[in-house]
Amino acid sequence: MKADPGYFGPDSMMWKVNKEITVLFGGARALLMHAAHPLIAAGARQTSFYHRDPWKRLIRTLSLQNSVTFGTKEEADESAHRINKLHEVIKGTDEISGGYYDALDHEQLLWVHACLQISSIYFYEKTVKKLTTEEKDLYHRENTLAAEMVLIDSKKMPTTHEGLKQWVINKSKEKDYLMMTDVAKDVFDIIGGGPVPTHIKPIWPFISFTAFNTLPKEFKDIYGIKETKFKSILVSFNLAMLKYTRPFLPPFFRLIAPARWAKQRITRKPNLKFKDKSRI
Repeated sequence: MKADPGYFGPDSMMWKVNKEITVLFGGARALLMHAAHPLIAAGARQTSFYHRDPWKRLIRTLSLQNSVTFGTKEEADESAHRINKLHEVIKGTDEISGGYYDALDHEQLLWVHACLQISSIYFYEKTVKKLTTEEKDLYHRENTLAAEMVLIDSKKMPTTHEGLKQWVINKSKEKDYLMMTDVAKDVFDIIGGGPVPTHIKPIWPFISFTAFNTLPKEFKDIYGIKETKFKSILVSFNLAMLKYTRPFLPPFFRLIAPARWAKQRITRKPNLKFKDKSRI
């Protein structure tokens, strides 16, 4: 195993934010936001991910982020290449909205990227600590590399994290930009509880509840999620409790596996004894 820190390394904002286990919360929330876009949903319908393996899309949503952040440069490049090759064949006319979907279209790619970024930052601030504007913008600039790796034109992207967040909000308010489709319904049901992999069943109800109830209003309207004062208080209380208890949790319960493996990779000392034998 080579001590290659990859494109960023432990001192980057990408490591700081993406290493937290609450990336699962952001991934689930982002997936709901992706599915509410009818053209993104159409691409997912073509590949049949939601029907054949409902967790494959969630894993793929997070895989590039994890590979680019914590993998070696070679691993990150390979991950991006696989996704780009898959995207080449995802295109056609959406049977529901009548629009043309293309997984290599800049705006559609940016939508997927932006929803994941703003959801990751949202849950980091709610469960770890607040970030300054400068820190969020640094994360945004670093994450632009991930965007470029999946062929997003960085020159057409908002230049700040807040700008990216506002772009999503503005787009979501456009007429028929969001739509409840069969794919969105499938994702709603999947996030709602099933089938859930055994190893995350104990915490999934909490992830699901927070993913649904932290969505922006436009998305809640699409999914028929009612806002109540009780829900708001319950979400705030649970996230505050997670934020309070987090420092006392061992790394296994606090950090995602790719982050822990990456730390081991770059801090492991070479086996000098083995190297000496190899010269004999």
